[in-house]
Amino acid sequence: MAKNYLSVVYDDKSHPYTEYPKQLCAYLFQSFGLKKGMRMLEPGCGRGEFLNNFKELGLDVVGLDISPEVVNFENGLDVKICDVENEKLPFENDTFDVIYSKSFIEHLYYPERYLEEAFRVLKPGGILITLVPDWESNYKIYFDDFTHRTPFTNIALEDAYKMSGFSEVDVFKFRQLPVVWKYPKLNYFCAAISPFIPVRTKNKFFRWSRELMLVGAGVKKII
Repeated sequence: MAKNYLSVVYDDKSHPYTEYPKQLCAYLFQSFGLKKGMRMLEPGCGRGEFLNNFKELGLDVVGLDISPEVVNFENGLDVKICDVENEKLPFENDTFDVIYSKSFIEHLYYPERYLEEAFRVLKPGGILITLVPDWESNYKIYFDDFTHRTPFTNIALEDAYKMSGFSEVDVFKFRQLPVVWKYPKLNYFCAAISPFIPVRTKNKFFRWSRELMLVGAGVKKII
């Protein structure tokens, strides 16, 4: 990923701060049964929005990013500079209870290198949670971000997890709409209108009805 990604592609104007990270963290915390005191790693932590919110929920958080710009967003967070695709993660084996990333692994040429390292630094019984754009619903706009390298379908993400040693692997499609999390039956409405929504619409409800994410989860089996 380009080292000036935060100032060029993910700047405050194109990606203003919102309440969404807080909402998503709370949703994932509950959905995956996370507990206060768990140690979490977030590679590709960027501006630290998810780190901050998971910290507020009681997790012991550590972030990694390739961009030196992250020092501008640390705010007391433990963040390290690391090129996770070409370097070993700077942690001992069996260090973390949770590894979480969002919109990260699609930026890697060799995501399997990261997944293998993630497996190494997870504790036995630990969980890897990955959110990545769904290729099938995003292919027309996928390379609007030219730093995207590897597209994922649900089958590809599931296989990548399993090939890296993870068990109890689950991958599902996910809409980034908190109202849909609260009222899941709205998924049917969103799916029905999705084919008629213009590509690159500025309306957030329509956009996130059409553009899906994949959520992958897998466990490092206790031996």
